[in-house]
Amino acid sequence: MNNTAARRVGVIGLGSMGLGMAQSMVRKGLKVRGFDLNPSGIARLEAAGGEAAASLENAAADADILVSVVVNAAQTESVLFGENGAARSLARGAVIVSCATMSPDDARRLEARAQAADLHYLDAPISGGAAKALSGRLTVMASGSAAAFAKSRPALDAMAETVYELGDKAGIGASFKMVNQLLAGVHIAAACEAVTFAKRLGLDLDQVYKVITASAGNSWMFENRVPHILEGDYTPRSAVEIFTKDLGIVSDMGRREKFPLPVAATALQLFIMTAAAGMERDDDASVARMIAGLTGLELPAARKD
Repeated sequence: MNNTAARRVGVIGLGSMGLGMAQSMVRKGLKVRGFDLNPSGIARLEAAGGEAAASLENAAADADILVSVVVNAAQTESVLFGENGAARSLARGAVIVSCATMSPDDARRLEARAQAADLHYLDAPISGGAAKALSGRLTVMASGSAAAFAKSRPALDAMAETVYELGDKAGIGASFKMVNQLLAGVHIAAACEAVTFAKRLGLDLDQVYKVITASAGNSWMFENRVPHILEGDYTPRSAVEIFTKDLGIVSDMGRREKFPLPVAATALQLFIMTAAAGMERDDDASVARMIAGLTGLELPAARKD
């Protein structure tokens, strides 16, 4: 029996990730109502067959599943439990699927608030980027109660190619995501350093990309981000400010655990320097622009059609 068609899902946050996730759920037959402060996201969801929500509360009304795809813990808490927050409109026993990257402590605190309101909570950070969100092929690193997993399964199956069930309480999924973000941030910073170093050596950057992506030095981030540098296109698919936040969380966790994280700390400083240079909201490959500015290099300009 298809158990997705009758399910109503509310989605809060229709940016590059949330919109793709909502569209994937629509394609799978779920009834999706979405809200975002940017009306263009709502309009695009409507064009894909979803419904527009007039408010946070309206997004949650009659929803069995509420998916929150905002930036951080503070925004998650605000949209769920703040004034006119969505949680108050959810029926008892509904499930909140929280996809923001946050510290494990914040995930546990939000789970406790949800449980106090007789709601289930799934700590479900995501990875894969906007293209995989749109195609329903995300990776979800989730933890929560068995009931939270069962109730959120129709949405998870529609949004994700792989769902890791990592534990029975919030905070575990968040911890896995922070390990991922440590690596992602370091790999982006390393890719940007490598490309600018290649430029200083006088190498053809297109050829560098071709050679490295076929060699042992390749990484997913090198393969994904370096084309932004080659095209001179720093439109934010993932912004610098994401990694000043996420590597900042990693740094805080390391300090609390008394665990040294020297490589992550260096990457964090590179992102902070890039943000300080005025590129906080630009694509995270802008670390290369920051290094180029320090070293007097000229990277490729935006290509014209």
